[in-house]
Formats: sequence, structure tokens, C-alpha cells
Amino acid sequence: MKKRKCPVCGEIMQGRKDKVYCSLKCKSTFHYEKAREQEQFYFEVDAQLKTNRKILKQFNKTGKTTLRREVLHKLGFNPNYFTHYWKNNNGDVYLFVYDYGFLKLEEKHGDEVKNKYLIVQWQPYMKKSI
Repeated sequence: MKKRKCPVCGEIMQGRKDKVYCSLKCKSTFHYEKAREQEQFYFEVDAQLKTNRKILKQFNKTGKTTLRREVLHKLGFNPNYFTHYWKNNNGDVYLFVYDYGFLKLEEKHGDEVKNKYLIVQWQPYMKKSI
């Protein structure tokens, strides 16, 4: 007869044939780790949103500023993580990370294209357009 092992610690199981874990500690550890894995995505997204907001806030001292994209990206900014958007009357879509937003811009200087972000701070009038 093959001896069954605990899936958490590897100890040989004693007792009932239908027993899955060798102890309450191992059972608890298994379910805790399973829950953490499921929550990991939330933690990663939350961490990136906080990083994005911190970076946008750092460079936006006046409420509106323009900055090269590579500067933000080198600091860990990821434009794929945002909380909401706002569309102005011209059809430009600003992506926001809580109270700081950014708009992708491309400035052409001859054959050269400079990729930038226009960084803005949320304003009360923007709420009306949602």
C-alpha cells in the first residue's frame, strides 16, 4: 500500500484514509497561500497604480506640464494602469490615475518624432463630462 504524503509539508499521513493534510497548521497554510495567489493580481495592480500616481504627482507641480515619455517610463510608470478617463471637447482622451491624468502626445520636428505626455490634475469641471 502506498503511503500518502501531506501536500504542504510532505509528511506521511496518519489516520483516516480520506485525510488530506497532516495537521490543522498545514490545512490553514494551504488555504492561506491559495487565497494569497488569488489576491496577488489585486496587489500588483494596486502597487502599479500607486507608483503611477506618485510619478505623475512628482512632475506636475503647476497643475499642467509636458514631459518626455521615456523619463516617466524609466521611473517605472506604466500607462496601461489607470483608474478612469476623461474626454475633452476636442475628443482627446486623458487617462487618470486617481487625481492625476496624462495624454499621449507626439511632437514632430522634421523627421524626428518626440513622444511626450501632457500631465494634468483633475479639475471640478471634468466631472460634468463623464
